[in-house]
Amino acid sequence: MLSLRLPETMADEIAAVARTDDMSVSEAIREAIADHIAIRRADKAFKDRLKKRLEEDREVLERLAE
Repeated sequence: MLSLRLPETMADEIAAVARTDDMSVSEAIREAIADHIAIRRADKAFKDRLKKRLEEDREVLERLAE
């Protein structure tokens, strides 16, 4: 579960999009997030940064586990 606060103009716009697409605001937001994640997964630069972050996190976790 996640709570999300949006600026009023953005909330109005996503509500209008949802009504136009005959879906709930929650469904429209979930779809937008899924699209954003798919775009990131296809982005090589993002994947490179993600791998770097994973390695940095692994190093910290290994130190903590000692």
